Amino acid sequence: MQLPIHLLDIEGEGFHVMVKGKINGMEANFIIDTGASRSVFDPTVITRFIENPQFHKKLGITTGVGGSDLDSSTFIIDTLSFGHIEIHDYEAVALDLENIHETYQKLKLPTIDGIIGGDLLYYLKATINYRLRKIRFTKPRSKSNTNK
Repeated sequence: MQLPIHLLDIEGEGFHVMVKGKINGMEANFIIDTGASRSVFDPTVITRFIENPQFHKKLGITTGVGGSDLDSSTFIIDTLSFGHIEIHDYEAVALDLENIHETYQKLKLPTIDGIIGGDLLYYLKATINYRLRKIRFTKPRSKSNTNK
């Protein structure tokens, strides 16, 4: 299954790749980050999709560009979908993405609802075709949660 990707120009310095999907049946914008090991969601933004999410402190070290030992939590997304592919009971990571939201707002780019990282890209066997501006996902066999 293929979905269109949108290349977001970052002031002529490069591009971010965006794909549309749904969180619990509601439209959402996702940045594709092939360098991120896990997919992450801002704990404030996710409340638009989940009423009273139950956050649990993530054990271990969470690292990112520009720093390490970041505070993160986990929570459950009932349904995460891309086209007709659905992932149920996905254990997601919550991480403050305020710096991304501020930058996107200054650049007049779309609001970002999550960042899709290596865990989901691997699970969905993603292939990005920049020439055609498409991402292909292959439906996983039986596993509903990439982290179990």
